Amino acid sequence: MKRQYLLLLLGYFFVLNANGQVTFNKIDSTLKIGKAGYRVDCRNKSITQNPLSIKPVGFESGARDISFTLKGRVASAQIDDLNRDSYPDLILFIYTDSSATTETVYGFISDGNKEIVPCFVPDVAMNSKINTGYKGHDQFSLMEGTILQRFPIYKPGDDKDKPTGGNRLIFYQLAKGENGGWKFNMIRYSDTK
Repeated sequence: MKRQYLLLLLGYFFVLNANGQVTFNKIDSTLKIGKAGYRVDCRNKSITQNPLSIKPVGFESGARDISFTLKGRVASAQIDDLNRDSYPDLILFIYTDSSATTETVYGFISDGNKEIVPCFVPDVAMNSKINTGYKGHDQFSLMEGTILQRFPIYKPGDDKDKPTGGNRLIFYQLAKGENGGWKFNMIRYSDTK
């Protein structure tokens, strides 16, 4: 049942090509809470060079647009008040490979509705406390201001598509970083069989 649900959910976001690459729909959305939010535009054509534009909506006049070339494709966008300042923050769920097995999250945090500050979820592969058995196949979600990351745990000798170590669930929350910025901190993790 869980597998059917996952396939249905993945099918909603993108369509699989005959050559095994995943294609994504263009993202051109305005997401708002009240009168403030973000206009997100990404063509999602190339996995290596994808122009991404984020425009603040309802921010103070000094807030600037953010535009850059993304290595990856945007699967979806959501907003929430992650830093609890009563202004919306933007979360982009991004696949960084052509087969859509490696996902990450980019955050764009409203700093008092005056500017947008980028923020990223840490790479699991770089954290020796939680990277044992990690081979991608991430699933991210946003729940009441907390980023959840779930992935299968591979044991030595497991086939590429048949992990046997259960799943790892990691919880991240936004916190003030050094130099006045923002960062996502892992607050806990758990393994399930």
